[in-house]
Amino acid sequence: MDLSATLKKDFGHDQFRPLQQEIIRDALAGHDVFVLMPTGGGKSLCFQLPALMREGLTIVVSPLISLMKDQVDALQTSGIAATYLNSTLDRQQATARWRGLHRGEYRMLYVAPERLMLDAFLERALNWNIAQFAIDEAHCISEWGHDFRPEYRELKKMRKHLPEVPMMALTATATERVRVDIIQQLHLREPRCYIASFNRPNLTYRIVPKSAPYEQLLAFIRSRPNDSGIVYCASRKSTDSLARNLNEDGISAKPYHAGLTTGERTKHQESFLRDDVRVITATIAFGMGINKPNVRFVVHYDLPKNLESYYQETGRAGRDGLPGECVLLFSASDVAKQLHFIDEKSEKEARIARAQLQQMVHYAETRECRRATLLEYFGETFSQVPCNGCDNCLQPRETFDGTVHAQKFLSCVYRIHARHGFGFGLNHVVDILRGADTEMIRQRRHNQLSTYGIGRDLKRDAWQAIGRELSRLGFIECAPGRFATLTLTPAGREVLRSRTPITLTKQIDIAAQKEKPRAGAIECDELLFEQLRALRRKLADERDVPAYVIFSDVSLREMARNYPTTAREFRRIPGVGEQKLKDFARPFLSEIKKYLATNPRRTFSDDSGSLFRQRRAHLNDSEAETLRRFQRGESVDEIARARGFVHSTIYGHLAAAIECSKLAERTRFFTPTQEKEIAAAFRQVSDGKLVDVSALLGNKYDVGLLRIFRAFAARTRGAAVSQPPQSA
Repeated sequence: MDLSATLKKDFGHDQFRPLQQEIIRDALAGHDVFVLMPTGGGKSLCFQLPALMREGLTIVVSPLISLMKDQVDALQTSGIAATYLNSTLDRQQATARWRGLHRGEYRMLYVAPERLMLDAFLERALNWNIAQFAIDEAHCISEWGHDFRPEYRELKKMRKHLPEVPMMALTATATERVRVDIIQQLHLREPRCYIASFNRPNLTYRIVPKSAPYEQLLAFIRSRPNDSGIVYCASRKSTDSLARNLNEDGISAKPYHAGLTTGERTKHQESFLRDDVRVITATIAFGMGINKPNVRFVVHYDLPKNLESYYQETGRAGRDGLPGECVLLFSASDVAKQLHFIDEKSEKEARIARAQLQQMVHYAETRECRRATLLEYFGETFSQVPCNGCDNCLQPRETFDGTVHAQKFLSCVYRIHARHGFGFGLNHVVDILRGADTEMIRQRRHNQLSTYGIGRDLKRDAWQAIGRELSRLGFIECAPGRFATLTLTPAGREVLRSRTPITLTKQIDIAAQKEKPRAGAIECDELLFEQLRALRRKLADERDVPAYVIFSDVSLREMARNYPTTAREFRRIPGVGEQKLKDFARPFLSEIKKYLATNPRRTFSDDSGSLFRQRRAHLNDSEAETLRRFQRGESVDEIARARGFVHSTIYGHLAAAIECSKLAERTRFFTPTQEKEIAAAFRQVSDGKLVDVSALLGNKYDVGLLRIFRAFAARTRGAAVSQPPQSA
């Protein structure tokens, strides 16, 4: 079975994404399959390609009408026989599609779960040659899922009606509990389970201190004049006001929330999908099934309730694999608002919500790699730190000797507990340290504590941040319950007694954040790219489909990079299958030739796919400090301890120094034998991924050391390339 030939012919791609080929082979072998793959990972292909390679009909269960239409439009544009049945069709259209289904004219049928489970529908379906059921957004079947839909529960009856038909369940996000529930509810039989990495390497994660939020948002969007994005808000009111203000400031935007009519929501979503508006301001009501691959940014204007929602919502950026930016505007006042809402819940719900909020705040305030923190929440270990795709890795947070401040805070918690036998909440501890004159302090006589007023040198928000960091470091613990009282842990009592030095993190300074490299970027002729985008828009309007159904931004950027002028060259562009070659080669080739008649071809570096990072010219202040310490003879371990960084950050600093030709002492890192062993492993790993090289070496080398080796290799390679040819 030549899967690659079908992949190129019908979908225009030369290679599969991770796990796709294995999933497809199991589906074609008739196995039940469970697929957990992040947004943008290529789930749809897992059931679409098998549908083309065997006889019969694949029925795809999809919860959203708009998603059905988008997927079917894209399949039909690629020359694939697919259709859908839903309430948007008039009687004549529906009759024609029923007739086609009975004649076996379609390979795929998209349908909503409630329609599929109607007795009349099932009765007709029994007459079709059904080859497979694909249950998209399968987490909807679980009461533990974030988007539970009761109608999905009925799908288990399909096993009784059509027991021999294999099933594939697919979802982009699910905890272990939800995964088990999906498999049980659908009665999957010994399913082959595939769980892809949750990592989205092309997304950059950034936290920005919320100071003047609207001005910050406006500046961010204006700096990306051709990009479309989503802005998530906590309330319908802010969703509406943001859209109104953005339009007044020249940014085309529409709101989306549950308070709008169905017609308004559909209209606004269509405008966004077709690039008629650049920005959607939305509550969490917007998102599932949004099949728009070229969302370039997702901004959280308010703090999400939990990390699962945050991961899902940020995952709507960069589905095409090109760079996407995820920005969260964060302030302590947002935490207080969330806690106020939580207090209105039942005690059981509130306990869970507080724990989830605490994880969200930990993510926002951590100085560790945000990608690693996020993936850890989903039970995945990320070892390629620094990731070069989050603010903390690109511009590590500054630290300071916080021993005195930590001692003051821990001592205050201890004194309160010693007096009463129980603790008080974070804000009350801060009030005591700051010497506040509150009724609670007077009533409890906390103005008589020795720690009263000893923290007037710091502002309230600084003390709150210190308290949260001491909690993250495990020195204090927060009791469950509405009042979230603080007590010292055994570790906290020990550092208080022994006066152990404690390194704390400086609060985020927005002015210090630097522009980051854009992972996944495709360098191309931007002027030609814009002209090709205009042509794509014209062709899409003629066909009444969203622009990305014609070609993705990836395809257009490859055209604007390689300048194809013949059908043979055009066919090599990713996304160009046989049908699209027939339908679109002529207009796009004509546009490229016309452009080349008045503009020169540009050449682009081949470094984007290199195993080695591009050479840097300068070190930042933090990297320079690490280098100074290393050159004085300090070890990586000693520098990490002294500076309050994890080892991987220090290795990253040293790798940057090697790239800048400021460090050449290889022998401090490797023996000649070790270098040979590592070099052999790199030669065997085609894409140079450090985690794969590490695995090949039995994980006996720190990934940071492998980064050092790669940096030295890049320097050697660069020097060789820059040498003039020797005369004979």
